Amino acid sequence: MPKPHPYLAAIDVGSSKIGILIGQRTEEGALEVVGKGSAPARGSRKGNIVNVESTVDALKRAAEEAEVMAGVEISRAYVGVAGSDIRSVNSKGMVSVARRDREITEQDISRVLEAAQSAALPSDREILHAIVREFVVDEQEGIADPLGMQGSRLEAAVHLVTGNQTRSKTVLTCINRAGIEAVEMVFEPLATAEAVITHDERELGVLLVDVGGGTTEYALFIEGEVLISAVLPIGSSHFTNDIAMVLRTPFAEAERLKVQHGCCLDGLLSDKEGVSVPAVAGGAAKVVPKRELCEIMEPRAEELLTLIRQDLDRNGAVDCLRGGVVLTGGGAQLDGLPELAEQIFNCSVRYGLPQGLGGLVDVISSPTWCTASGLLLYGRVAEEELQRTSRRSPFNVRRMVGNLRSMFADLV
Repeated sequence: MPKPHPYLAAIDVGSSKIGILIGQRTEEGALEVVGKGSAPARGSRKGNIVNVESTVDALKRAAEEAEVMAGVEISRAYVGVAGSDIRSVNSKGMVSVARRDREITEQDISRVLEAAQSAALPSDREILHAIVREFVVDEQEGIADPLGMQGSRLEAAVHLVTGNQTRSKTVLTCINRAGIEAVEMVFEPLATAEAVITHDERELGVLLVDVGGGTTEYALFIEGEVLISAVLPIGSSHFTNDIAMVLRTPFAEAERLKVQHGCCLDGLLSDKEGVSVPAVAGGAAKVVPKRELCEIMEPRAEELLTLIRQDLDRNGAVDCLRGGVVLTGGGAQLDGLPELAEQIFNCSVRYGLPQGLGGLVDVISSPTWCTASGLLLYGRVAEEELQRTSRRSPFNVRRMVGNLRSMFADLV
């Protein structure tokens, strides 16, 4: 088996920007960021690509910037995907172990995973991820790998992430036309978690909320695995649009007001603070109290966080946040958003920053680079796992899930 390539690349195709990171493996096995590039994503809207040519151009510009900084050319990359078309569901499968010795074999595990993924999918959807949450052998729960155990009934609980086939093909087309091969399409919260969430938080129960430009992705991790993941069609651009519409100011000025003076919680403001708001078409500017700006932003922030809270309620998981909430993404950097989240979720809230990487950590130490950083770490883990299983060539549960996922993608 050849050694892993010394360089890894990650592409975050967001609603507002395309970000690319290049990582280099060290002799000690660490991963150092050696290249960074970004370009405005004018061809995307609400996480979906609406202009292929603009997206390809942005990909090329971001890749060139990263390649010049790193001094290498990239030909393959791990690609983050999100968008309002993403759907997730928890599925279960069960099979009987009919042999006399009742020893669970590779074939039994393959059958139960296939059964767990056999939920009927519309013809336009594909499975992006099939994540094993646990196996159950004769009502014994919490089993990571049942191979070799004895029992008469084997069950598997799997978290399925599905996406629209057409959208996935469009993303792949853009990546390929930019001269890059997509090694794997990764649902962004799963990648982001690699960079911002600790092992202890995953075990205790933690909610990751990634606020992008046009969408917000979130994922709840409990006992080490993902239980809930979803995408909301609300992002930071909606705050900007609300400000522009209510205050009748140009969109660019509304974005500036949001970033420099915006606040999502009224209790953090004083009555005397004001801000100058330019008018459209060169009209005279007016001074607006910051409290009025907050009255525009706070309802939108409440809507966003409440929708996530309601999803947790529906799944009976709202009391599982012993590890708290982690906010990340460029849109999460709004004053008052952590404090408002603490009130809505009734737990601790912190900002997530990329961890676990070396090299140019100072230039990526921002919520906007969490997804790309996570993709690098996700890619390193995936390739190290491939190396281990190739050397030992045993049956591997995660590899089997990947094979089954590919099989189901071919069928739909």
